[in-house]
Amino acid sequence: MTGEEGRDGQGDGQQEGQGAEPVVTREIAAEAAVWIARLHGPDRSNHMERECRAWQARSAVHRLAFERGTDLWMEAAGVDRAAVAQATAASRPEGRGGEGQGASPANAGTRVWGWPRPWALAPSLTATVVVVGVLVGQPWRDIDRYDTGIGEQRLVILKDGTRMSLNTSTRVKVELDQTKRRVRVEGGEAFFEVAKDASRPFVVEAADAAVTATGTAFLVRIVPSDAGVPEALDVTLVEGQVIVEGSGSRKAAPAIAQPIVMAAGDRLRVRSDQGGHRSPLPAAAPALDRPRMDQLLAWRRGEAVFADLSLLEAVTEMNRYSSTPIVLAAGLSDLRVSGQYKTGDSEGFARAVAELHGLAVKAHAGRIELGRQ
Repeated sequence: MTGEEGRDGQGDGQQEGQGAEPVVTREIAAEAAVWIARLHGPDRSNHMERECRAWQARSAVHRLAFERGTDLWMEAAGVDRAAVAQATAASRPEGRGGEGQGASPANAGTRVWGWPRPWALAPSLTATVVVVGVLVGQPWRDIDRYDTGIGEQRLVILKDGTRMSLNTSTRVKVELDQTKRRVRVEGGEAFFEVAKDASRPFVVEAADAAVTATGTAFLVRIVPSDAGVPEALDVTLVEGQVIVEGSGSRKAAPAIAQPIVMAAGDRLRVRSDQGGHRSPLPAAAPALDRPRMDQLLAWRRGEAVFADLSLLEAVTEMNRYSSTPIVLAAGLSDLRVSGQYKTGDSEGFARAVAELHGLAVKAHAGRIELGRQ
């Protein structure tokens, strides 16, 4: 959910407003569970459907509770979502006043959720009972996925107020509930500005490490394996304090033997031998250094900053932001590059480097080639 919907305040305890995340109470969850059980029972009728639509129209929270409950019911029953969509379309009475979704004036401008007829899917009673138990007996758990494409950046404000900035080609899964806050970085790079909540530590898992904080700002980046160099995880602490320890998610990866407490300005690099890419060198222990923060965070303002970096490393960084890669001719990798460049402008970067080192630039077959003149 986007966090832009809220409840209407009519007996629900929360008002709708931009930026407010709907909060489903146990009472509304129980009501949604009852509606789902009734709709998939033998006494379902058009009148019952209209009453349920009216119940959903009361607030965004009611609609959210019904949507989540329906998802749980489908998962418990093993229902194919494509079949649900087809059955819903087939069973929805189009063009009949008062019977179709949104047909009545009371529903105008309100998003409500349709459903197939019970005979279209025939779910088991057991599945419905499971959903009712989950809805009423457990607190809500929000699980969301966010991702960015090549060259795309995205700011996400989580339900707890944490700001999560995603860099190019990043994939994360967020899980928030009443007892924990957990994020899984599956690839790419993310900057977290964590909202303070001592009762719910904020845990970011990536590769074989878990980063725990209660209120701080830090950067997590997964560096893919390449040319025999194993995958690496970089954790950079901008402010506050975090604890990094092994998560045990990858049994073959080198573990962090003891929890590492980081101080502001530290960067921790942990290498893995997972994915079939094994380094010819012995596995390195986690290493701490103190990099320039303005370089590491330059992507947040759409820039890449290099200070006496090898051309190969600079090209690798620029290629993260463009679907048109820069390709180096043999013998150019060790040339040095400094400067400030716009991310995504591969051609501009290539021409600047060519002018600096007397190279030739050629666009060919969807790539930019840098070579000798």
